[in-house]
Amino acid sequence: MRRCALIVMLAGVLAMPAQAAPSRLEQVQAGALLRVCIWPDYYGITYRNPKTQELSGIDIEMAIELGKDLGVEVEFVDSSFARLIDDLVADRCDIAMFAIGITPSRAEKLRFTRPHLASDIYAISSKTNRRIRDWNDIDKPGTVVVVAKGTVHEPVMKEKLKAAQLLVLDTPFAREQEVESGRADVFIADYPYSRRFLANADWARLISPPSTYHITPYAYAMLPGDDVWYARIERFVADVKRDGRLREAARRYQLEPILSP
Repeated sequence: MRRCALIVMLAGVLAMPAQAAPSRLEQVQAGALLRVCIWPDYYGITYRNPKTQELSGIDIEMAIELGKDLGVEVEFVDSSFARLIDDLVADRCDIAMFAIGITPSRAEKLRFTRPHLASDIYAISSKTNRRIRDWNDIDKPGTVVVVAKGTVHEPVMKEKLKAAQLLVLDTPFAREQEVESGRADVFIADYPYSRRFLANADWARLISPPSTYHITPYAYAMLPGDDVWYARIERFVADVKRDGRLREAARRYQLEPILSP
């Protein structure tokens, strides 16, 4: 009889539904901490001042606002476009907030919010470069175009360029050095990053496409699944668009031209 009772009890335990894992929203609120992956060299987006070490940019402000909305502290975790997916998978951060371009390859592994920004592609050359006068001079034999590994510009330029040589370098700094030294003709950037050079590099010259070249929507990224966490972040993006917090931050960093509706 005792054995039968044990079998019945075990059967009942096995029949009980498995308890669902807590949502990341619950984990964040329980720990009172939101870990946000950023790329600290992204001017106007998530930028760390090399002298003061202070962070600034539209997505630094938005991350702080998200922390306020959730009632938690915010911890910024240094990442990059090349390490983005690995950092999320390894649970180094709860969300990535540094204007991440939505691409098919990234969308296979990440879940994106609705876009909050969208930028075209620009080129930066040196003022002393005689080969490149305007955008139409770029894709020609003998021209060397540089992109940073892991950025949205890598797959775009691989597809777009037909005659120019494309170099893919590990870091944005290496990319810039190639152009400043004259070993490359142009490097490819977006609207926010190109502004940094117009303001701080006296050797740099901006080259804009004559018409729309390749618009990329930017959003925040997280791991797939966890509908509760995704819905809460989507609500936040909708809120900051509606109540003006996003537009006000964009105005401070001169990014209103690339605000997404």
